[in-house]
Amino acid sequence: MTMALDLAPAAPATGTFHGVGLGPGDPDLVTVRAVKIIERTPVVAFFSKKGRRGHARTIADPWIGPDKVELALPYPMTTETHFGEERYISSLGAFYEESAARIAEELDGGRDVALICEGDPMFYGSFMHLHLRLKDRYPTAVTPGVTGMAGCWAAAGLAMTWGDDVLSVLPGTLDEEALVAGLHGCQATVVMKLGTNFAKVRRAIDRAGLLARATYVERGTMAGQTVVPLADKLDDSAPYFSLILIPGEGRRP
Repeated sequence: MTMALDLAPAAPATGTFHGVGLGPGDPDLVTVRAVKIIERTPVVAFFSKKGRRGHARTIADPWIGPDKVELALPYPMTTETHFGEERYISSLGAFYEESAARIAEELDGGRDVALICEGDPMFYGSFMHLHLRLKDRYPTAVTPGVTGMAGCWAAAGLAMTWGDDVLSVLPGTLDEEALVAGLHGCQATVVMKLGTNFAKVRRAIDRAGLLARATYVERGTMAGQTVVPLADKLDDSAPYFSLILIPGEGRRP
């Protein structure tokens, strides 16, 4: 008896989508695993401002040779806007769909893609939006990174949590009343997403009676790092890579 052979070609294997955290900015804080993935992955994708190289790409420069395919994903908007605003939803939603499609094209061709990200990919990271769109269609892996806030409190020499202190992270995009309410319920706090929200955030911290405990950190672990008591920062400028730290005062032995 002769058995029929299935001669249909096997479906081509797809590539793996990697989210790779690069830490807070200092290339020395990039993990060994992140370096290995970048070096062995044929396509490296990265977010950036339009017309610029992007911070993540700059951090990874030592490990990206001329043999790499580089996939730049320039944001349509870069200011810190509340995630609930219609402008944010429509503009960034379309951008993430387009970015996912560009990465999917590489994955469908059997090529692994490493999307490199500042900090940790799963902590306020744009990677999460692409992960959500691609994780059920392709093999996906995440390499964690040192968070920006960890880099900043190390740079400032601040012990953030003692004993049973609860650490809270507040986005500066919240309205002022929500920030004040959140700060009143916190023991140790990190306030992120400053930018144009800085003056509002400082007012909220002052209203919550926490100004004397707050420290402003700009470009933590990077060139041009600034660490000052928030009370001593009198101007309202704050770049994207900045945050405010309010350490806890819990039980200590």
